[in-house]
Amino acid sequence: MKKMPVICPSCDHELEVTKLFCSACETEVSGKFSLPIFLQLNQEEQAFILQFFLSSGSLKDMAKQLDVSYPTMRNKVDDLIEKVNLLKEKNEK
Repeated sequence: MKKMPVICPSCDHELEVTKLFCSACETEVSGKFSLPIFLQLNQEEQAFILQFFLSSGSLKDMAKQLDVSYPTMRNKVDDLIEKVNLLKEKNEK
């Protein structure tokens, strides 16, 4: 299955989900739906979160795997937390 695009290839604005489809019974649901926060992150950020999860949440292990210092890893997590909080606030409006 193809990865769902989240940015318009024409104008670079965020895309919105307007239709959902059930392949089992062919039910279609139309409307304006927001994307889950995880899907609003870019691929690099999503990969980072997945790696964090697979490392049992150990920044020390991740820093070792990525060959960066622990403070660099901590800063990356802090930046991601800030972005997720901004997206969360935006979605709540």
